[in-house]
Order: sequence, then C-alpha cells, then structure tokens
Amino acid sequence: MPPSYATWVAERRAMTDGFWERLAKGMKPVPSMVIIAVCFAVGVWAFFKAEQVRIGDTQAGVPELRQNSRYNQDSRVITEKFSIGVDVLSVIVETVPNGCVDYEVVSLMDRFEGEIRRVPGVQSVISLPAMAKIVNAGYSEGSLKWRILPRNQQALAQAVSPIETATGLLNRDGSVMPVMIFLGDHKAETLRAVTDAVKAFAAAHPSPKAKFLLASGNAGVMAATNEVVAAAEKPILLWVFGAVIALCLLTFRSLRAALCIVVPLAIVSFLAYVIMVWFGIGLKTSTLPVVALGVGIGVDYGIYLFARLLSGLKEGEYFEDAMFEAFKDTGTAVVFTGLTLAIGVSTWLFSDLKFQADMGLLLTFMFLVNMVGAIILLPALARWFWRHHTGRTAVPFPMRKR
Repeated sequence: MPPSYATWVAERRAMTDGFWERLAKGMKPVPSMVIIAVCFAVGVWAFFKAEQVRIGDTQAGVPELRQNSRYNQDSRVITEKFSIGVDVLSVIVETVPNGCVDYEVVSLMDRFEGEIRRVPGVQSVISLPAMAKIVNAGYSEGSLKWRILPRNQQALAQAVSPIETATGLLNRDGSVMPVMIFLGDHKAETLRAVTDAVKAFAAAHPSPKAKFLLASGNAGVMAATNEVVAAAEKPILLWVFGAVIALCLLTFRSLRAALCIVVPLAIVSFLAYVIMVWFGIGLKTSTLPVVALGVGIGVDYGIYLFARLLSGLKEGEYFEDAMFEAFKDTGTAVVFTGLTLAIGVSTWLFSDLKFQADMGLLLTFMFLVNMVGAIILLPALARWFWRHHTGRTAVPFPMRKR
C-alpha cells in the first residue's frame, strides 16, 4: 500500500473518530434529556398531523403519471369539455327477473339517479330508467311532457325494449341493471362522497325487490381498495412494530433495549406520514408498504449500534466510553449504509413516473431520518435507561485517544 494512501486513510479515520468522540462526550444527562424532549415533542406533533393523511389518490388523473403527461392532459380535457369522464363507478341494482319492466323497481332507480346527480364530483349518470324516459318521449314526438316512466307495464316494456343488453344497462332477464356514474376525478374525497351517498340511499330506501350494491368500474375498484387500505393501515403498523419489539426482546431480553430501538422508528414513521400530507401523497396499496419497509431498514441501524453499546456496558465501561466504541465500530457503517441507500433511491425523484418519484421521496426521507434517529435519539434514550453516571458500575476512566 503506498504511504500516501495509508496516510490519507489514517487522517480520514482520525477525523471520523474525533467526531464520534465529541458526540459520545456530549451524551451527558442534560443534553440527552433535551434531545429526548425535542424528539418526543416532534413525535407528538407528527402523530396528530399524520391523521390528515388521505386514503387514496389526492390528484386527478392517473396517479402513476405526472400531471403534465399526455394521458392526464387528455383526461382533463375530456372531463372539462364533456359530461362523461374516464372514471366510472357502476352501482349494481340487483332485482327480480323482469325487474326492468316493474314500475316500482325502475322508479326507485330513477329516484336514486336523481339523488346521486347532486353529489359533488358527479359528472353524469346513465341508467336504464333514464334511457327508457328518452325512448318513451320519442314515441310522442319527443315531447318533454312524456319523458317519464310509464306506470303501465306494457307501455314500460315498450320504452325499455329498444335498450339492448350490449349497452351494459341490463342483463338478459332484466334482473341486474347497473347505474353508471361518471366522475370528474377519482380523488379520495370524491369516491368517499359517492359511496357514502349510495350506502345512505340503500339504507333509507329498503326494498324487497331491489338491492343497490357497490361497485364496479375502475372508480368502483379504487373505492373498494381505499376502504381495504383504511381498514388495514393500523393493523399492519401494529404487526410490524409488534414483530420488531418481540424480536428485540428475544434478542436483548430487555424492555429498555427494545424501547431504545423502537421509539426512534415510531417517530420517523409518523414523520413519514407528515411528508405524505405535505406533498399530497395518498395512502394506497402502493404506498402503505413503504412505512413497513422503512421500519425494516431502520431497525438495522439501531440493532447494530445498540448491540455494540450494550456489549461495552456489560463489560463495565462508563457510558461515554461504551458509546464512543459503539460509534467508532458501527457508527461509520450505519452512516455509510444510510447515505448509500438514500442517495440510490433519491435518483427516483427525477423519474417521469410520478409513483416512482413519490417512492423515492418517501424512502430517501426514511433512510436518512432513521439513520439520524439511531445516531442521536437512541444514545440519548440509552443514557437515561443506563444511568452509569450514578456510580453503580465500574469507576469511569478517561476517554482513550484513538
């Protein structure tokens, strides 16, 4: 090895060791308590701010593409210029055979259509009763006075007969009749408003002949997915953190050790939700696993650092000495790993795919802040959980010069 290179490596190592020594010496009781208080205050704020994260998409258009993409621009023009759109939610009306010529059934569907049109975000509604009224008026020279649903079954059958099953508005025996609702967008608020209106109408108008069932169409699938994500969000986090806590307890056999490792992860997880709120990233099936992934990567930082710290404490070293040795042996590796992962995924921010850019933002944040939590908050917590400054362990010895 050339002497110049060996000298360069020794100088770099001395610089990093000097930084770790100053950081370890700074982990006194009072500074540690300040760090803990600040981090807990941030965590409490993030916990309440995280409640504002929205389930589902937060913007119009396809969320995987940027707003200036050709597809999203075309979709926006179609929605603005026409009464239809690219987002369709179909409510399935399940009724008796030949329910399409039953006045009680089709009039109930007509009333449902009228109510759903008033829901914000609805562009237009197409259903068999609406088409039947147009056909019925056509038989009377298009007079608007006859744009009604005939009460007579034969007249109603005449109005319905031109509507083929190929339109998708009824099946072969007239027992299933979808109501197609065209939406202005598929934002979380729009889908929730429409599905809530459908559920409210079905509850307020029970009928032995007709059931209003949610939902098909691309927007219907999104609405169902949003409901599943909302129901699964908290259980997933509980399972992830439960597994991490259980494994930490099994490995270190100490509740204090588990808290030192898990508390920074929990705070960073809530901060990740805050980032989603600020940048308008919705919580969906694609973004829900990101928090779990961040926890899985972040827990490694804490385990590496804490395992070396605990080894020194068990040998009777004073806290600052044990912390310095932990920083020196594993701190550099933790920082190198965190920066490498963060820099790698940060390149996704420049992707033409908005989904990939959002993932790059969230992962970069979690990799970096989990690393900072392991380097700063974990030692501060350990300083108070293992109060070696009280003299209950070996007498402190001066920091060794490295």
